[in-house]
Amino acid sequence: MMKGRKLENKDFGKDLAKDGREQNPNSASSVENAKEVQNGSHLTQNENVSATSTNKDPTMTVTDGALKKSDEKAEVADEDLRDPFCDPDHPVKVTFQEVSAAAFKIRGGIERTPCSRSHMSAMTGVEIYFKKDYMQYSGSFKERGARYTLMMLNKEQKQKGVVAASAGNHALALAYHGSSLQVPVTVVMPIIAPMMKIQLCKQYGATVVVEGDDLGEAKKLAMRMAKEKGMLYVNGYDHPHILAGQGTIGLEIAEQVPDLDAVLVPVGGAGLIAGLALAVKAMNPNVKIYGVEPERCASFKAAIEAGKPVYTKMSSTLADGLAVPTVGVNAFVTALPLVDKVLTVSEEYIALAILRLIELEKAVVEGAGAVGLAAILSNQVPELKGKKVVIPLCGGNIDTTVLGRCIERGLAADGRLCRFVVTVSDRPGGIAELTKRISSIGVSLKDIFHERAWLKTDVFQVQVKCVVETRDEEHSKELENLLKTNYQIISFGANAV
Repeated sequence: MMKGRKLENKDFGKDLAKDGREQNPNSASSVENAKEVQNGSHLTQNENVSATSTNKDPTMTVTDGALKKSDEKAEVADEDLRDPFCDPDHPVKVTFQEVSAAAFKIRGGIERTPCSRSHMSAMTGVEIYFKKDYMQYSGSFKERGARYTLMMLNKEQKQKGVVAASAGNHALALAYHGSSLQVPVTVVMPIIAPMMKIQLCKQYGATVVVEGDDLGEAKKLAMRMAKEKGMLYVNGYDHPHILAGQGTIGLEIAEQVPDLDAVLVPVGGAGLIAGLALAVKAMNPNVKIYGVEPERCASFKAAIEAGKPVYTKMSSTLADGLAVPTVGVNAFVTALPLVDKVLTVSEEYIALAILRLIELEKAVVEGAGAVGLAAILSNQVPELKGKKVVIPLCGGNIDTTVLGRCIERGLAADGRLCRFVVTVSDRPGGIAELTKRISSIGVSLKDIFHERAWLKTDVFQVQVKCVVETRDEEHSKELENLLKTNYQIISFGANAV
């Protein structure tokens, strides 16, 4: 089991409460500081410069969004790339004091989003409250940690700027608040990043480098740039100040729903659940904290079983914002003693949750933000019936093409979009009779396809594949019974091919 060092800055909160000043820019280097954190010393950003920047003359330059390597110096080896703020051998355990300090710091630049009762409360039997952090300016909760981290930079580091690797929300948050706080921001985005998010980062004023087949390659590139240019590399889910900033959402939840019973928190790199659980449990230790992650990337569950963060094989998921193969080391040691239960949800219920939020809450939420509701819809938490439960809707930056697919999958999961294959007469009126029967019970025909060549029955028969829209699952069952009553050869539902 990993043991974390407590990050207890004795004068930290006091100084901020007085005038919001930065931490002392003349404190020890990050290496010395990492040793001293156990004794309650400060962890500041500027030490990263002395610890990571050994070359005054950078070996890479960014021109027109493309990274060009200089031939004058050797490239930094991968083994030399490490983040002193996220050390697996010496993880940092964030404290409630820091979350409080972060709330004080960022209060003027972050929206205090509503936490309102859901229309789905009666339908689910759970008194649901949605914390709507997708309403932040850049569309996600990531703004909290990004702004706090940028505000904690010393003067020299603010001039040099920060760099991060991200395919979405972290990049957007840093870019937006970097522009607001006049801190240069460089974001390295993999080639799989949505074009919409790339363009938004540029609009916010960030230097955008699109390179790397995946986030892992983008991260190596970002850390190399940080080392060579003296910039601070900001891990989007594990930097201690990121965790403290994300925890401010927990303070708001505890104030807005003071008598809550549980919180269902999306889990990717574990930064959100670490900060949120720390804040909520400090305010009310009786609140249950549930972590929810997609089945296709259950990295937090794997970390708990192993007793430390471990690499988890992942697959593509609708909750792409949670697709982090290894949870953060600082996030893990902070969250582990505070999380009561970890759940995993299927793609089917993530899609259904997105659909329910659109239809009933009028909220467009990305897959990562919908997993908490998916856990309730999949009946994984019967113990929460009649309880007050908060679900953070943590992001709304869903790609429009993905949204369309989610809606269709959600309709299918809800039994309102069905498919079937039926063999009918190929003589005049055979298909007309089929469509008449379908319409007689109010079912709408969406798609139809005929197949003759590969049919092995009567030569005067045709196989018809249909996709139809129904009111609900009960209506779909009525259609299935009607077809089975009138036709001998029929395949209905997911097995209809």
